[in-house]
Amino acid sequence: MKMMSFHLPKQANALARPNVNEAQRYRTLLQIAVVLTVIALVLPALSNAYWIKIFTSVFICAIAASGVGLLYRQLGLVCLSQYALMGVGGWISLRIYHAWGWPFEACVLAGAVGGSMMGMVGGLPALRLRGLYLALTTLMMAGAFQVFIGAINFPDGGEGLSGRAMDGARLMMSRPFLAETDSAFLRYVLVWLAFALCLIELHRYSRVGRSWALIRKGDTSALSAGVNIIFYQTWAFGLAGFLAGCAGGLLAGAIGSLDGRAFTASESILMFALSIVGGVYNWFGVIIAGLLLRAVPASLSDLGVSGYVAMMFFGVALLHALITAPTGIAGQLADLLSRVPAFIRRLIERKQHD
Repeated sequence: MKMMSFHLPKQANALARPNVNEAQRYRTLLQIAVVLTVIALVLPALSNAYWIKIFTSVFICAIAASGVGLLYRQLGLVCLSQYALMGVGGWISLRIYHAWGWPFEACVLAGAVGGSMMGMVGGLPALRLRGLYLALTTLMMAGAFQVFIGAINFPDGGEGLSGRAMDGARLMMSRPFLAETDSAFLRYVLVWLAFALCLIELHRYSRVGRSWALIRKGDTSALSAGVNIIFYQTWAFGLAGFLAGCAGGLLAGAIGSLDGRAFTASESILMFALSIVGGVYNWFGVIIAGLLLRAVPASLSDLGVSGYVAMMFFGVALLHALITAPTGIAGQLADLLSRVPAFIRRLIERKQHD
């Protein structure tokens, strides 16, 4: 008697089977650990006090930019509210610290949870909108936060919901006792950056990441594989908001307080643009985005060059990335490094032949 066999659709098999490239996941996690450890050991020793603060800001922005890359790489979604979500995380962290004196890590995580909740709310339009319409919706969310924070500003130790001190006696947020100096806090931020990058990589190689990949292909492919589109898209926006809120709490700790004038909607647009230039298809791209966002303007200021020159440079770099280098600077560097072994091998073979 001939036995009948049943086969799952290709998409369902792709979702159900474990990751076939397990070695790549561990290789990426090892790269993150090694590179950030080297940076933590070398960078503070080579930088003065001013540049240590700049690089701390660079890595904090890289944490937030990783959420931008997550949404664009995994789902093809444009989010222009990530910098505003940093402000949400910073506001919550400061308010909790001044109100109840929680430990620094607890304040950062509270800000991350708040950023995650706001990110999920801001991601609701993605269930119906795509492309330009979604980008405009998230940009309006960033604009709404700009108006809100301009009206009440960030907490500075006062009472009430806003936490504003009326007598001018502003209180600063204390850093954790293991990271009180600027050099120690730089290393502390690098630990959080490693946590953020590893968290994203673990998601990418899990069932969640495979579900995101199917959603990016199209709703039809995702639905045929049994993917809950609403659940997984909300998850992605929540994770991106979590990372932005975490960055906001760390920024509050780095400075001690925050200023509402720094969280404009244009900063969210700039963060997205520079994330594309840095490269969203490689984990190192978020560090490049942070360097472009903070280190390049600081370098130009040291040289006495106007900040508008940086904006012109960023515009040209974005056009270059969109037209000729969709993988960004990080992708180009990775491609160049992948050719080095073959180049060395050819040199050795030529030398042996001679």
